[in-house]
Amino acid sequence: MGGQPLYLEPRLGSRLGSLLESPRLLHSLTDALGSPLNVVIPDQIADNVEQFRSVYARHHLSGQVFFAHKANRSSALLRRLATTDAGVDVASLGELQHALGAGFTPDRITATGPKNPEFLWLAARTSVTVSVDSRGELDQLAALVRRFGLPRVRVLLRLSGFEASGVRVLSRRSRFGTPVRAAPSLLEAVESHRDAVEPVGVAYHLDTTSVDEKATALEGCLRVLEECRDRGLRPRAVDVGGGFGLDYLADGEQWQRYTSALTDAVLGIRPPMTWGGHGYGLRNEGGTLRGALGLYPAHRPVAGTRYLDELLAHAAPSLGGRPLGSLLVEHLYDLHTEPGRALLDQCGLTLAKVLEVREPEPGGELHVRLAANAGDIGLEEHGVLLDPVVVPRAGGTPAGSGTGEAPVAVHLFGSLCLESDLITRRTVFLPRRPEPGDLMAFVNTAGYCMDFHATLAQRQPVARKVAAWQEDGAWHWCLDDQYWPTTSVGGAQ
Repeated sequence: MGGQPLYLEPRLGSRLGSLLESPRLLHSLTDALGSPLNVVIPDQIADNVEQFRSVYARHHLSGQVFFAHKANRSSALLRRLATTDAGVDVASLGELQHALGAGFTPDRITATGPKNPEFLWLAARTSVTVSVDSRGELDQLAALVRRFGLPRVRVLLRLSGFEASGVRVLSRRSRFGTPVRAAPSLLEAVESHRDAVEPVGVAYHLDTTSVDEKATALEGCLRVLEECRDRGLRPRAVDVGGGFGLDYLADGEQWQRYTSALTDAVLGIRPPMTWGGHGYGLRNEGGTLRGALGLYPAHRPVAGTRYLDELLAHAAPSLGGRPLGSLLVEHLYDLHTEPGRALLDQCGLTLAKVLEVREPEPGGELHVRLAANAGDIGLEEHGVLLDPVVVPRAGGTPAGSGTGEAPVAVHLFGSLCLESDLITRRTVFLPRRPEPGDLMAFVNTAGYCMDFHATLAQRQPVARKVAAWQEDGAWHWCLDDQYWPTTSVGGAQ
């Protein structure tokens, strides 16, 4: 393709880095269990909980960190999480059953998302907290409680459609939650159902990376809590949902170089950088750049716990300009969070075996076919661009950009009989030529990118999953479903 290779090197924590330095183990696992293969690291999720807890402590806040279960369906991660003080946010009947079976007590579970009658009944029957999306759902829940003679159910009132005072800042439209302007009607319904439900707080869910939008929503929730108190209700918590993000890349400058080069390629200033000239949302209209880059910001220095810290430090203009975290403390409110992707940072990787390497044109881009498909490695589906790590079949250190070998440009194709089965639409630069039998390790896939889109298309099996942990200086593993906190020394702490 000419020019310097455009690497997007993944950020590696100590555990993932150590695992990638064990090529013999990784090849043995894929030889035995097939490709693709997902590997999760349960002890890492416990460390990530502690990092979130440190933000709570810094702001003198109480409340709960709820893991958003939908981000990964691993049993090992959930069972290890149960040994911490974290909770779990479940969004289906199956997830609720999974959480109860993994060792979570009902007081550590919140039920969110769309709910069918069976999901609502089990939530009410087991006394988990229910995040109510609408007045209709509240009425349905109250009817179930009365019909089956159940104890009052703790509920969070999920809101949406917030608007800031002064400078106009609107939170983007959401299909979840009751518009805040309809909050009085929702509170009237709560009052009419006092025999069946106990309002413990309010919540919101926003699909955005904007701190300003989330601060506007949190500020609006605080105002609704005051309205609750005026009505004689005694809520005590605000659930700010998730969306704290994750920093995938080791080098932010690589991200800037890549996105700048992609813009030039779309405009025709440089050769195409993607299969079929795909622009990731950008297009060239008569020499003018149009559209918007539809990619996840893979380099996010303010992500995860840093994002939460910044949100809590944000001023609330309509509430005296005080930091939001300080207002929570002063009103003795608990803070609930629901990180999914952020709590799974560095918690796993996906391995795919190289089946074929072709060179259609001498000196051109290589075509690399993997024993996996795009649904097994959902990075592109979530707009995440980062390079895989090549784990050579012969053993030794995985190939990083400092190996001294000549870099190569490759297209990564999946194993389905579909033109659209592209592991990544972009041309990927690797520090060395891969060979059949090598492994491609896609790191940090535990958050949504591991099994969220996996299917049995063309009767090809989905990736199996194993749990790995370090003990006595060596890596050990078991099948994901066979992992329990008593399995490893690290998990039993």
